[in-house]
Amino acid sequence: MKLGKAELCHLLQLIALFLCISGMSQAELSRSRSKPYFPAGRPRTKRSWVWNQFFVLEEYMGSDPLYVGKLHSDVDKGDGSIKYILSGEGASSIFIIDENTGDIHATKRLDREEQAYYTLRAQALDRLTNKPVEPESEFVIKIQDINDNEPRFLDGPYTAGVPEMSPVGTSVVQVTATDADDPTYGNSARVVYSILQGQPYFSVEPKTGVIKTALPNMDREAKDQYLLVIQAKDMVGQNGGLSGTTSVTVTLTDVNDNPPRFPRRSYQYNVPESLPVASVVARIKASDADIGANAEMEYKIVDGDGLGVFKISVDKDTQEGIITIQKDLDFEAKTSYTLRIEAANKDADPRFLSLGPFSDTTTVKIIVEDVDEPPVFSSPLYPMEVSEATQVGNIIGTVAAHDPDSSNSPVRYSIDRNTDLERYFNIDANSGVITTAKSLDRETNAVHNITVLAMESQNPSQVGRGYVAITILDINDNAPEFAMDYETTVCENAQPGQVIQKISAVDKDEPSSGHQFYFSLTTDATNNHNFSLKDNKDNTASVLTRRNGFRRQEQSVYYLPIFIVDSGSPSLSSTNTLTIRVCDCDADGVAQTCNAEAYVLPAGLSTGALVAILACVLTLLVLILLIVTMRRRKKEPLIFDEERDIRENIVRYDDEGGGEEDTEAFDMTALRNLNVIRDTKTRRDVTPEIQFLSRPTFKSIPDNVIFREFIWERLKEADVDPCAPPYDSLQTYAFEGNGSVAESLSSLDSLSSNSDQNYDYLSDWGPRFKRLADMYGTGQEGLYS
Repeated sequence: MKLGKAELCHLLQLIALFLCISGMSQAELSRSRSKPYFPAGRPRTKRSWVWNQFFVLEEYMGSDPLYVGKLHSDVDKGDGSIKYILSGEGASSIFIIDENTGDIHATKRLDREEQAYYTLRAQALDRLTNKPVEPESEFVIKIQDINDNEPRFLDGPYTAGVPEMSPVGTSVVQVTATDADDPTYGNSARVVYSILQGQPYFSVEPKTGVIKTALPNMDREAKDQYLLVIQAKDMVGQNGGLSGTTSVTVTLTDVNDNPPRFPRRSYQYNVPESLPVASVVARIKASDADIGANAEMEYKIVDGDGLGVFKISVDKDTQEGIITIQKDLDFEAKTSYTLRIEAANKDADPRFLSLGPFSDTTTVKIIVEDVDEPPVFSSPLYPMEVSEATQVGNIIGTVAAHDPDSSNSPVRYSIDRNTDLERYFNIDANSGVITTAKSLDRETNAVHNITVLAMESQNPSQVGRGYVAITILDINDNAPEFAMDYETTVCENAQPGQVIQKISAVDKDEPSSGHQFYFSLTTDATNNHNFSLKDNKDNTASVLTRRNGFRRQEQSVYYLPIFIVDSGSPSLSSTNTLTIRVCDCDADGVAQTCNAEAYVLPAGLSTGALVAILACVLTLLVLILLIVTMRRRKKEPLIFDEERDIRENIVRYDDEGGGEEDTEAFDMTALRNLNVIRDTKTRRDVTPEIQFLSRPTFKSIPDNVIFREFIWERLKEADVDPCAPPYDSLQTYAFEGNGSVAESLSSLDSLSSNSDQNYDYLSDWGPRFKRLADMYGTGQEGLYS
């Protein structure tokens, strides 16, 4: 079979590698021609071990131990007197030595990527004495690499970006693959890169792994993302090498290579004339295939008759042009506007200016629609003035409004009463003349702000509003008065001419030249000998004393009438009374007490006497309290003990009971008619339980209305009386009625009577009348004969 040049070269390399490994594995540590080794303490001699390096091929898969090499000492004569021992890394576990021949074998599979070499120490000993015959020597077993690891992209998969329209050869990203094999031996770790997917758009440098663009004018708007597959292969890419792959996602980033364009050459919008200022009229947008900052727009009105009426701005989120109103629209003045609007990119790329202007224009026509508008006042505010002395019905001023529509409908006026709750003003519905409806008072309300309504006669729903500010002019109609309630005192030891009070005045009026007050005493008080008044000519006055020796016991309060006049035209005046109290003052003139009652007692009664009288009164009060306490203690036995039953002290009167057979103390059954049972409203504290006991020997007693009503009235009174004693101690004084069906039962006249009355029926009345039946029944003549 014929071999190609590449295959033949590869075969020769493998044969050379095998021969090299075989030659090195046969290396020995030969003894030099120096003198023999002597134990310690003897003169130092030259070492007789020659160091060498052993090589072992990694990943050996044979069943027998792998031969590594042989140790031999010149002292060894081959008679078995010398034994070899091995120590260090992997001795006995990985590497073993034949102590007779010195042959070293590896018992396990070795991996260079786990450990590249092992350091061991060899020793030749006398078998009989077990003493070293050679100095200990250190040597290395190096693991020979084979190509058993593929290249790996540790940082993959990759993502990268490159601007669209980039020229050929623009670097995109660099990929790197690593190989765990030995880079210093052979080509096992020499990697080359190639592109498996992504052509013809991109290419990769074989040695560096740098990915570059391979086609010009790649347009993001056509395709914005590419997926590349990159391969890394060792053995310099030759056959038999190992390979690994990774993916690279390349995104084309946007550049401003597309100018904005309006979808339409013209737009038209209808707008009502009532649309308020700053309202949005329309939104237009120029399309741009770019994204992000490359698609940001700027709009402006470049021409048209609506330059001062409309303006356009950009919505930063949507990149739309927003047209808004700057001035009020008026259909009667202008019915349409035309605007020429330009849209342009904010940032143009000079590389693409050759593609054309990066701006575009369109025409926007705005049609103003007529709207029925409310009446409009000729002025937004009407200031008016009127004197507070004006008469009711006088004219204050006039307002005017008109219908701005072409129909020019007549207007009717009225006042919004929410702004004139007291109804001070009226307005003529046709002329707009405002008049007074009530007397005005500037001191109550100096300015009236009212709203005037103007309504179209043909369409009353259209209402315009005008504002009127009516200022009330002041006249001098309020007299001056004290500025405050003065609390004036004078000391008993005051000296003549002493100022005891400084007063001022206020006036509700507000003259344009300011207030000027004049103070004086009234005619009646001018000649008094106690106080005088001084006008300070600065709207204040001072009250002075005219004598000394004021005494509370003589007069404790003085009333000084003061006359105050203002400077109005005509001037007004008022009389205000100043109350002056006489007080006892200390040395500094500070009032201590102004109470005059202390001087009502006789002058000869001293303070000591007052104290004595007070002590006597207190002594009498203490004695009275002691007497009352003693009496209460004597009466204490009369108070019921809490543990004693209150019913034990109640005396019962007329408790006849129910007869000999009655064993219940308060059985009311014998006093009631058994044929009548009534519901009564019982007391809330105790509800008595009355048992109606039937007597088997009783006959039915005839209903006695008087007896029954009397008993029930007494029970009701006891039930509703909150002060009645407990029920079980309540005594009922029964009324027996006006008569009895048995008539008189008296036996006083029985002996002298010749009556033939038969009393045998008494035996039918029950056990209670048995004694009477025996006395007056059959056989009574024999009984008393």
